[in-house]
Amino acid sequence: MAVQQAAGSDPYFPDHGDARYRVHRYELALDYRPAPNRLAGSARINAIAGRSPLAEFMLNLSDFKIGRVRVDGRPAHYTHRGGKLRVRPAKPVRPGAAFTVEVHWSGNPKPVHSPWGGLGWEELEDGALVASQPVGAPSWYPCNDRPADKASYQISITTPSAYAVVAGGRLLTRTTKASTTTWVYEQAAPTSSYLVGLSIGKYQTVLLGDPGPGGVPQHGHIPAHLLPEFSRDFARQPQMMELFQELFGPYPFDEYAVVVTEEELDVPVEAQGLSLFGANHVDGARGWERLVAHELAHQWFGNSVSIADWRHIWLNEGFAKYAEWLWSERSGGRTAQQLAAAAHRLLSSLPQDLRLADPGRKSMFDDRLYERGGLAVHALRCAMGDEAFFRMLRGWAGLHRGGAVTTSTFTAHVNRFADESLNGLFDAWVYGVALPPLPTPIPARPTHPPTNTGRVQP
Repeated sequence: MAVQQAAGSDPYFPDHGDARYRVHRYELALDYRPAPNRLAGSARINAIAGRSPLAEFMLNLSDFKIGRVRVDGRPAHYTHRGGKLRVRPAKPVRPGAAFTVEVHWSGNPKPVHSPWGGLGWEELEDGALVASQPVGAPSWYPCNDRPADKASYQISITTPSAYAVVAGGRLLTRTTKASTTTWVYEQAAPTSSYLVGLSIGKYQTVLLGDPGPGGVPQHGHIPAHLLPEFSRDFARQPQMMELFQELFGPYPFDEYAVVVTEEELDVPVEAQGLSLFGANHVDGARGWERLVAHELAHQWFGNSVSIADWRHIWLNEGFAKYAEWLWSERSGGRTAQQLAAAAHRLLSSLPQDLRLADPGRKSMFDDRLYERGGLAVHALRCAMGDEAFFRMLRGWAGLHRGGAVTTSTFTAHVNRFADESLNGLFDAWVYGVALPPLPTPIPARPTHPPTNTGRVQP
């Protein structure tokens, strides 16, 4: 596992995350009552101190009432304000030592304020969902909220029995006592805090396709009345899974689930092993199928291979955008070249002041980043040729599985697979702002030497 920890705080979100330690496991026990929107929780966080003694450290957690905080079983002094839970252990943690933090909290969860509206825990008309990208995770649990700090999770959630609970990972147990049910999920793969997905609602569960021996189980969780539309709109997801495993390498997690909520969402949201769609993304006509491909592709690019900090978000979105084009090309739709040309025409009519390698917090979700990111990936494919390009992609997803990366990591990786340095291509597409010309595929090299067969002799 290749994990590149960012050296300091995230430049886009300096108030989120603490680089002085890293977490390797969260164990969360939650009790949620939808009607009053009441959440009570306890967390056991197993972590490792960095290179310096840890006299105090910080977790991100929204405005909840704190019950108690302990470090290695001993009460710890803490302060909690401004979304920061600052903890001072009774005795400083030695450099490189493992330690355990226990936090108990309760209150009414609500989204975290951000430039993009509320993020994180969202109360629905009948249930709740979590959509945390990029900094919404502290809306419901204490965490070291930085994408490079990836950990395994066990999540236990107790709700009224009328509700289903869906989380990313494998369902270990479901236990009903009186009027409540406790659901326990395990996500063993390293997971960024913003990618811990959760949905609580009244859903019907269906199996998508037949995974067969060694296949990837894929489930849909949807309101019963949307099942006919869902059955058509997501019918080709198993074929997407097969294609992406062919192109990107093995699916990096145990299972994959999709949830459709009763309510509308502006955009679908990816989480680790899970994607959330709104009722507006189901129309029975495959009108949003490109987004089904986009969210699935994030399981490789963004979730398994994560970014060290938010400056590198194009590595998530550019590859997911390009996966849309690859699915279209392989399923009988427009080719990647045709879709690249359409994206290029669109970008040429818009301001050219966005730099993929560091778009700035204000522009990290700009549509231009998605389109230009897809074009940058297409430019690599055109320059390298399909054989080397897809070898490079499979190597990228395999080498950095479970890790966190940067743009410079990717540049070095690509150059190992290219016949000649592609630094000029990166300078133009990734580090520059002016829109380069539309990339076109290199002519296919002949597989055999040309012959004079059929040539007219003088």
